Amino acid sequence: MRFPLLLTLQALWASVCQTMQHYPAAWGHYDVCKSQVYTDEGLTWDYMACQPEAMDMTKYLKVTVDPPNITCGDPPETYCALENPYMCNNECDAQNEDLAHPPELMFDFEGRNPTTFWQSSSWKKYPRALLVNITLSWKKTIELTDDIVVTFESGRPEQMVLEKSLDYGKTWQPYQFYATDCLDAFTMEHKTVQDLTQHTLLDIICTEEYSRGYVWKNAKTVRFEIKDRFALFAGPHLHNMASLYGQLDTTKNLRDFFTITDLRVRLLRPATGATMVDENNLSRYFYAISDIKVQGRCKCNLHANSCVFDKEKLNCECEHNTTGPDCGRCKRNYQGRTWSAGSYLPIPKGTANTCIPSNIGPVIRPNVSSLGVANRNQARVCDNELLRCQNGGVCLNNLRCQCTPAYTGLLCEKPRCESELGSCGGPNSGQAALSSTSLPTLLLLGWMLLRGASY
Repeated sequence: MRFPLLLTLQALWASVCQTMQHYPAAWGHYDVCKSQVYTDEGLTWDYMACQPEAMDMTKYLKVTVDPPNITCGDPPETYCALENPYMCNNECDAQNEDLAHPPELMFDFEGRNPTTFWQSSSWKKYPRALLVNITLSWKKTIELTDDIVVTFESGRPEQMVLEKSLDYGKTWQPYQFYATDCLDAFTMEHKTVQDLTQHTLLDIICTEEYSRGYVWKNAKTVRFEIKDRFALFAGPHLHNMASLYGQLDTTKNLRDFFTITDLRVRLLRPATGATMVDENNLSRYFYAISDIKVQGRCKCNLHANSCVFDKEKLNCECEHNTTGPDCGRCKRNYQGRTWSAGSYLPIPKGTANTCIPSNIGPVIRPNVSSLGVANRNQARVCDNELLRCQNGGVCLNNLRCQCTPAYTGLLCEKPRCESELGSCGGPNSGQAALSSTSLPTLLLLGWMLLRGASY
């Protein structure tokens, strides 16, 4: 008695787990591009919007510092502490590995003792401005998923701009301005991200929050707050990601706001301790950065769930019959309709917007050989291995799909109810929607089985 009951409960639990995949706990992942499903007509593909997992993007960037000779150590130089002009025991020497501070040290492993960092030459040409551009390039479009954090080993700059590019560094636009006095530095009013609303999220602001005071233990970072902007739609703890994804799909320019190919940190004025510059000890003034964090994912237009780094470049591993570095076009012979990015909606699986096969040239009647294979001049709309007709459709002579009554389209991918009154949500739509009572029903059945077994 117990063995059949265990088998029944095991099958029930498998059903519960499969059902749970469609409940809100899985919202926001979009980590599966397609799955094979069984229907009454046989095995078919179910396509979904998908995207790669977020990761540390600093592993894949190229960093350049301009001007090229602004990094300290050539010639060797001794530096003094900003807080104590008589403490001058820090040396930078590009020829000595233990004393060099090249740009790569902004992205190495944190937690070392002593701390590793990039450092500029000192402000020895004062009063001429000490200007440095630090450019991070990916050769790939990426989407930011967490705050950009720049950690300084020196005092935080009194003036700084974070910029972004969407065209691989050809043009730049500001992301955020930073200053001890925004009005004086950039003729802008001081604001913080907390002053933004859903309607002003795309505004470029100047903030004084990260530029004031000496460098103490918890006052070394400069941030560009991605998550606080997400929270305007998803709530304070980002619990409502469905709302955020819906906004990314429907609000003009919102997705582009979090999309970049390059970042640039423009350092305009070093920390001076809010005092007059000591012209007799200019070695107190410089820039030093120990870490830059950039968290994001490859932009694949919701047509790929993985991104590989090959030959010094990131590329999406495209699904849905798409191709290109960002899956931004249909593959050859799959241009039966205009390419379109995937959609996060409807939650939780989104819409794949797959590219579908297209015929090349005039339609030719199939010339079937004795082996039953269609003439090579005829484009294959479908076959029984790679290009299955969806939703129970049958492939006829590799030329067309014969669909079941509930579906239409080249591969039977479109519910016929979409063109009928009541759309696909109606009771006669022919689509089997997941009922919200499925999980409670399954759990109740399991409880009844267990109760029956106890008698």
